[in-house]
Amino acid sequence: MRIAVFDSKPYDEQALNEANAAHGYELAFFGDRLSRSTVPLAAGFDVVCPFVNDRVDACTLEQLAQLGVKLVALRCAGFNNVDLAAAEKYGIRVVRVPAYSPEATAEHAFALLLTLTRKTHRAFNRVRDGNFSLDGLVGFTLHGKTFGVIGTGKIGQACIRIARGFGCRVLAYDLYPNAALAAELGFEYASLDEIFPQADILSLHAPLMANTHHLVNATSIARMKRGVVLINTSRGGLVDSQALLDALKDGQIGGVGMDVYEHEEGVFFEDLSGEALMDDILARLTTFPNVMITSHQGYLTTEALANIAGTVFGNVADFAAGKPLVNEVRAGA
Repeated sequence: MRIAVFDSKPYDEQALNEANAAHGYELAFFGDRLSRSTVPLAAGFDVVCPFVNDRVDACTLEQLAQLGVKLVALRCAGFNNVDLAAAEKYGIRVVRVPAYSPEATAEHAFALLLTLTRKTHRAFNRVRDGNFSLDGLVGFTLHGKTFGVIGTGKIGQACIRIARGFGCRVLAYDLYPNAALAAELGFEYASLDEIFPQADILSLHAPLMANTHHLVNATSIARMKRGVVLINTSRGGLVDSQALLDALKDGQIGGVGMDVYEHEEGVFFEDLSGEALMDDILARLTTFPNVMITSHQGYLTTEALANIAGTVFGNVADFAAGKPLVNEVRAGA
């Protein structure tokens, strides 16, 4: 099997090459994101392996089919960037990596949260400048706070475990509540109407779908507890960025930790240090002392990269052998 890996970075190449030692596939790495303009790079390949910001739309899939590509092997959990109906139309199967390391992303959520609540980023910069004053560094403890979790999938569950370890009361929302899980982990399921006004911290772990797009918007923010800390390590499109900016300016939201951004394509994963940031909202968000932004690195651990690579090649191996694709995603499924 010949596999074209798009939007590839050095750490991807290392992990995929190491995992490929057990398979012997022919790999080609392209730094370009997969889109209708870069499809020609996939000529002669059986499989394309895109990442979260590649645009696998109907036009791209039609061209891939014409090139003979039969499998889109995502190396991420999200698949909102793939037109699944078009993939089915053109006879292209789509597989993903549903759970590469839930703990990696959950731990990163708390890295953002603790940085915000204890202001360690500001303290670090002060000490480097020889300023050992504590003025302006008063934070708050997590113990006893109400921690709201939106989405109780694998990452949400890992986040709940950590929150419970800090002594938080956890309220969670999910379309499919699991009473046994709640009893096991010691949290309560609640409606969004109940969570928003009570949560001191709100952590997002839902997939990006039509019914979750801009879940956090001007209306929902107004229902939240004033001064809430919002953490998003899921998908940028869950949050209306303009509404978020407005809420930060008037103090309705007390802090934000975000590893994703709804307009991150072409910005995150890239070195733009020598250029002007053209996204006015993102540029404004970077100026707030109570906003922590990381560039979609929640998954970026040695363990997660190895798990991603292993699952990608497992999916490809199953496809090549004609076995059931346990990680396949389909339109309407």
